Order: sequence, then structure tokens, then C-alpha cells
Amino acid sequence: MNTSLNTIAAAVQALVPWQQYICDACGYIYNEADGDPDGGLAPGTRYADIPDDWACPLCGVTKADFTPYTPPSLEALRAGLQTSAPVATRGAAGVLIVGAGRAGWQMAEALRALDAALPITVVTACAGDVYDKPMLSIAMARSTALDAMVKESGAAAAARLNVRLLSHTHAVRICADTNQLRTTRGVLRFDRLVLAHGAQAALPPTLPAAMCWRINHLAAYQKLRAALGDTPKDIAIVGAGLIGSELANDLALGGHRITLLDVQAEPLARWSAEGAGTQLLDAWKDLAIRFVGGVQVAQLEQVAGRYRITTTCGQRFAADQVIAAAGLATPPRLAQSADLKWDNGIAVDPANLKTSNERIHAMGDCIAINGQPSRFIEPIARQARAIAADICGTAPAPFEPRAAVVRVKTTSRPLTLH
Repeated sequence: MNTSLNTIAAAVQALVPWQQYICDACGYIYNEADGDPDGGLAPGTRYADIPDDWACPLCGVTKADFTPYTPPSLEALRAGLQTSAPVATRGAAGVLIVGAGRAGWQMAEALRALDAALPITVVTACAGDVYDKPMLSIAMARSTALDAMVKESGAAAAARLNVRLLSHTHAVRICADTNQLRTTRGVLRFDRLVLAHGAQAALPPTLPAAMCWRINHLAAYQKLRAALGDTPKDIAIVGAGLIGSELANDLALGGHRITLLDVQAEPLARWSAEGAGTQLLDAWKDLAIRFVGGVQVAQLEQVAGRYRITTTCGQRFAADQVIAAAGLATPPRLAQSADLKWDNGIAVDPANLKTSNERIHAMGDCIAINGQPSRFIEPIARQARAIAADICGTAPAPFEPRAAVVRVKTTSRPLTLH
């Protein structure tokens, strides 16, 4: 009898549509149909069946920080506007967003959730495709095909949110006195401008840009994968911080031989007090990862079709490909053109993310709050809500800086650090 009841219950459950849940911390969406195989959740795992100690694969918070999610419905928003006044008074230019990474698209969604009629334009140097950047450092371990990394094309996201997308368009200069943005496709007017263009992978002066990879977006990662091909390669990674360690782990699991170099004595030296480096080195014992600490690159040159790295202490390392993972730096050009205050990044008000110009906000990797850059995934959704409330004139949703919980996606031994 119990078996029959269980069978009936399972059949009924199978008829229930798959649900989605969003991480209130970072915006990651858990889809029951897809599950989270790396986190131990097989496809088809219902949210109710997820263990309480399961961690968000992007930011490391627990199941308790997830809430039911329904993608924004433009039709429902428009229907609501028929019976209510517009949220805010504005001119026809609307809001201009520079950048179509996670920050840019979450900004567009936050604005659209408050106002269906607000004109929104997104300007981006790339295609604007929606993807989870943290997945770049675990794609080989998961055997993820390159085309499967895109969750939604830029064109589809723009259509869903009813925004104008100018892809493959570079922002050149902000004309703050006329509220205009000069781009490689002409001049755009704005009532409010949101800078969400992120940061660039830093390049030490001894590493020529033409000789090494910098993996900070999907297009660069796709080109690296194509260059690696299907046969094992010798890869040198300069920098054993968060990104360098994750890439070393993932590429080694993909069959490549890794030499990981850093000026510090161990990987993830920022978290030495938590023993992160020691744990990683222990987890890597059976992988083709050679870590060399306490060295500084003096020269990178091409020799007989391969690359040769020489350190200041005279050591030499040969590689088929070289990756620079020496941290991030915010490009200052746009901020300087608008004479925005700068403090180790674009300086913003901690509560509403407004810059020193009343009409310009900034968010994500390009900003600094009290001189501290904001480089992690978790704050982005909260930053977008704070800016959207300020632009649309709704009840304030002040952003509160908080210490980040960092989930290191080294699948050999995932770590949650503070």
C-alpha cells in the first residue's frame, strides 16, 4: 500500500512544472530541471529536496538565501501601468547602461521590474550574451561545451526586457555637460547613466599583451579553448590568486600540464590565515599542476614556436600558452572624461552608488567604496536594486557594503573563504 502511495505521489510531483529560485545574494538562478551536478544535485532535484547545507555555486551562501523566482513579465508590468501613474518623471532619453556583463543585465532587470515604459539602452563592446562568468573557471572540469555556456543571447535578453542593445559598440567619452555618451556608433543622449563596464585583467609590464591570454570574459575564454585544441598542452599561469588557482585546477582536469607561478610562497596567499593555499596544494597532489612560489617574471619571449618565461632569479619555464592572472584594474578613461571622483576605482556613494556626478551611477567591478574595489558577484544584485530605486524614485533600497563570502571553485577541493 505504501509503495502504491509513493508511486502516486511521485507521479503527481512529476506533473508539477519545474520551478526556479534566485539567490538573493548574487542573483544565481537555481532551475529544478537542471539541478547543480557539481554541488551534488542531479537534474530534476526539487528545491524542497535540497539539503540545508547546500551552497550557491557562485557565491557560497546556503539554501536559506534563495527565494522563488519568476522571470520579469513585461506584459504584467505594462498592465499595471494602465492603472497607475508612471513611477518617475523623465525625458525621452531614459537610462543608458555601459556594459552587458552580469552587472549591466541585472541593472536592466532591476529598472524594468520597476517601470515597463522606461527607455533603456545597453552599450557593450561584446555581443552582450548572458552567461555566468564564474563558470569560465570550471567549464573544462564539467565538460561544458562552449555554446552551452551562453544562457541567453544578448538579442534575446534585449527583446525580453524591451531594451535597446548596441552590441560591439565601444563607449569613447562621456560629455557630462550635455548628458551625452560618444560611442563608436555615434552620440547617445541620456537622462541617467550607469557605468557597469567592469574591470580589466591587469597585465604586468614584463608580459607582452600579444604573448599571453587574459581571461576576463567569455570571448577571450572561447579563443583560448580554440587555441588549446584537443591535445594536452603545457600552460604557464602567472598569478596564483583566485582566478589563477581556479584556472589551473580546471585546465589540469581538462588534461593539460600546468606551471603556476606567483610572487607569494603559496596559492591564495590573501587567505593564508585560513590555510587555503595548503589545502589547495594538498588537493593538487594527483594533478599535473606544478606550483612555483616566490618568483617574479622578468621576461617572456617566443622561442621556436613556444614561449619561455625567465624569472628575476634566473629560472626558466617553457609553455605552449601563457595566461596572465595578476588581478584586475579598472580602466579610468570614461571616468576621467566626465571628471568623476576616483579612489582606486570610480568612487561612489555607499548607499545609492551615485558618482560625483548627480546623473551618473556606477556598479560592479569598476567601483570603489571608501577606496575598496568591489570585485565579487554577491553585491551586484543589491547594487542594481539600490540604483534602480534611486533612478525610478521609488522607496529607497540602500546598498549596504558587507564582507564577502568567497567560494573558490577549485573542484578538486572547493573552498569557502571570508
